[in-house]
Amino acid sequence: MSNTSFEVVIVGGGSAGCAIAASLKKRAPSLKIAIIEPSAQHYYQPAWTLVGAGEFDANKTVRPMTQAIPDGVTWLQTAVTAFNPAEKQVTTATSGTIQYAQLVVAAGLKLNWEGIKGLTETLGQHGVTSNYRFDLAPYTWKLVQELQSGVAIFTQPPMPIKCAGAPQKALYLSCAEWLGKGRLGNIKASFYTSTPALFGVKEYVEPLMQYIRRYQVDLNLNSTLVEVDGPAKTAWFNVKDADGNVNRISKSFDLLHVVPPQTPLDFVKQSPLANADGWVEVDQHSLQHVKYPEIFGVGDCTNTPNAKTAAAARKQVVIAAENLLAQRAGQPLPSRYDGYGSCPLTVEKGKIILAEFGYGGKIVPTFPWDSTKPRRSAWWLKKYVLPWLYWNLMLKGREWLARCGACG
Repeated sequence: MSNTSFEVVIVGGGSAGCAIAASLKKRAPSLKIAIIEPSAQHYYQPAWTLVGAGEFDANKTVRPMTQAIPDGVTWLQTAVTAFNPAEKQVTTATSGTIQYAQLVVAAGLKLNWEGIKGLTETLGQHGVTSNYRFDLAPYTWKLVQELQSGVAIFTQPPMPIKCAGAPQKALYLSCAEWLGKGRLGNIKASFYTSTPALFGVKEYVEPLMQYIRRYQVDLNLNSTLVEVDGPAKTAWFNVKDADGNVNRISKSFDLLHVVPPQTPLDFVKQSPLANADGWVEVDQHSLQHVKYPEIFGVGDCTNTPNAKTAAAARKQVVIAAENLLAQRAGQPLPSRYDGYGSCPLTVEKGKIILAEFGYGGKIVPTFPWDSTKPRRSAWWLKKYVLPWLYWNLMLKGREWLARCGACG
C-alpha cells in the first residue's frame, strides 16, 4: 500500500484518535493505520480546570503530537476537508485523497467562540477568561488570585458540551480559593447555565447544591450568555421563564469565566456521515455508523447520548477497536458500549465528587463507594493518577479499567 492508501484511517489525533490507534495496534500489530491530524501538539485537556485553580502546571498538559501517536502508525499532518464514503475516501487539505478499507472518525468538536457576540475580541483581557483554552487557563488563576472584591460570573452554554461539569469546576475551585483567603464575603459569585437543572444526573444535584449554598452562589438556570463587552465589563444573557418566554438581561462583572457554545465541526456537519444535528451518526452501543458498516465513530464528534469526556473516550475506543476488527473479519460485533462517562467534580481544593454514569443517567461507579460523596481520594485520582494513566496507559493501548459494564 502507498502513503495514500491504508487499511484503517483515523480522522483526528486527539484523545480518542490516538487511543484507538493504540488499541488497534495492540490487537493487530501488522495493521496499516494512518492518523490524519493537523495539530503539532497534543493536549491533556482534563487538567486545564486544575491549571485555572493553580493546582497544575499548564506545560505538563501538552506534548508533541509525535509522542501521542503510537509507534508504527503513519501521521499525516493535514486536515480532512471532506468524506466520500461511497468511494471509501477522505479528501485532505494538503495530502490529496486518502483511501481506506475502514475509517474511524475521532474528529472532536468545535468550540464556537464566535457564537457569543464580542467574546473573541476580549478573551484573555478585561477579566474575561476560559479554562477551555490552554493559553487562557493560567489567566483564570491570575484573575482569581487578584480579585479582592466584586462580581465573578461563571457561565455554561447549551448542551452538548465537552465535560459538562467543567463550567461548575471553575466556579467551585475559585470560590474555594476566595473562601480560604477570607475574601468570599466581598466577592459575589454567580453561575448562569443554559440548562434547566444544575446537573444532568439527579443523584448528584443535591450534593452539588450543598456547595452552591456553602459558597453563597447566585444560581441562574435557563440563562444563556449571548454577548460580552469586555472594556465595559458587561455581559448579556437570554433568560427563559417557566412559560418559555425569553428576556434579555445585562450584568456587570469583574471576572467572567466563559464556556463557549460547542457544535459539530463544519467538515463533519456537511458530510454524508452526519445526522440532522451534524454529529457522526453511529449506533450508540456498537459505535458503528448506521449507514456505512466499515466506518466507526468515537469521542466528542458522535451522536451518542453520553457525556463528552476523556473517560467516555477511554471506554469507547476499546469497544470500537474490537468491533472494527470483527467487522474486518466478517464476524458479528462482540462489544457494546453502555454510555459510560465520568465527571470528577472538583467541589473544593482537595475533594472531588466523582460522578460516573451511563446511558439514561444510570450511576455506574468504578469503585465500591457512594459516588455522590466528596472524597479526598478522588482528588488524588484526578490530580495525580489520571494524567499518568492517560499518557502511559490510554495512549499506549494498555486498557486498565477501560472495560464498561455492558461490554461483551
